[in-house]
Amino acid sequence: MSAIILDNARVVTPDGVVAKSLAFSDGVVGGAPRAGALRIDLHDHMILPGLINAHDHLHLNGIAPLEHLPPFANSYQWIDAWSQTLAEAPGALTAMTRHERYWQGGVKNILAGATTVAHHDPWHVALADPSFPAELLKEFGWCHSLGLGASSPGHRPRYGPAVLESFNATSASMPWIIHLAEGIDDIAAAELEQLEALGCLASNTVLVHGVGLSERDVDRVIGARAAVIWCPSSNRSMFGRTLDARRLFNAGRLALGTDSRLTGSRDLLEELRVAQACSDLTPAELFQLVTTDAARVLRAPRAGELTSRHRADCIILPASGNPCGALLGTTRSDIRAVVRAGVPAVADPDFADWFEHCGIPVVEASLDGRKKLIARKCLAHLRRDAEPGLSLP
Repeated sequence: MSAIILDNARVVTPDGVVAKSLAFSDGVVGGAPRAGALRIDLHDHMILPGLINAHDHLHLNGIAPLEHLPPFANSYQWIDAWSQTLAEAPGALTAMTRHERYWQGGVKNILAGATTVAHHDPWHVALADPSFPAELLKEFGWCHSLGLGASSPGHRPRYGPAVLESFNATSASMPWIIHLAEGIDDIAAAELEQLEALGCLASNTVLVHGVGLSERDVDRVIGARAAVIWCPSSNRSMFGRTLDARRLFNAGRLALGTDSRLTGSRDLLEELRVAQACSDLTPAELFQLVTTDAARVLRAPRAGELTSRHRADCIILPASGNPCGALLGTTRSDIRAVVRAGVPAVADPDFADWFEHCGIPVVEASLDGRKKLIARKCLAHLRRDAEPGLSLP
């Protein structure tokens, strides 16, 4: 793999911003210097770690949101309403093949600088493709929810693995992820107690949404050293409100996810702005939610930082006085380059030499009206018209 040295950049680290050269070798940060390494002068740029999207349903990003007026009481009501819509108009899931739908989810994330993604659904062969656009969380256990994952003698769960079976099958060193308290009624409010009664609230338990968690519930989550993945766009769309993020953040038990576009935001950059609008978290704190804090919650130690031996995933932006504040004002077309495993995946045309040095064929594209070069392999199974705002030749 080609060695790269990014010179004179402002590199954003967990301790702040430092001006230095950054070397990538064999897909990781650092490594021994090599003859023939490509040097790129980034004196007017800053480099941030690749972002981590802690919750997505990759294959649901090309489906139009469910039209509804009143807020739902809980996610199970929403699921029933969506199932009815699909029964009446099944074409929503057949416009693209399943393979194409997963690929669009990957492209959605990489275009916005989300180089690592946690997919909360059954594994699909498309996700095993070495050319898949984003790095996927692989070592984790999951259940959809208490309502869909409940089982009893002679009855299988409605969807996905059974709650207790999947929890018991997951190593304590890996995260176990479940939608929980996704709603604003008594059903959602009772779910943490039910989970705890099953013996499934532990230090590796990761709860998605948590809108219905009470203050006492938050105490129990923090006390168990469990964590919550916050998806404020989806929560506000479905329920008209979201959780209070402050205490979970202060305890280091919070990460940020987009959910899919079926209920959530366009991408992780937009989700950051929504999170800012409905919390008192600072830009620097929000940045942690999609880098170091997400890596800790998901137990992904090689992601979320640009320090030695971490995976060489990053995004390159024009220089700014406040990198975290600049990130909150960034849209996907503003990103100068998205780098995965030390090589560019998406970049502005003036980075063409970088693609060429790494032997990466590119496609010239337009992203939200701006010219971009995209690694051809990232588009391998993307239907040409699948991603809104992306124009391909």
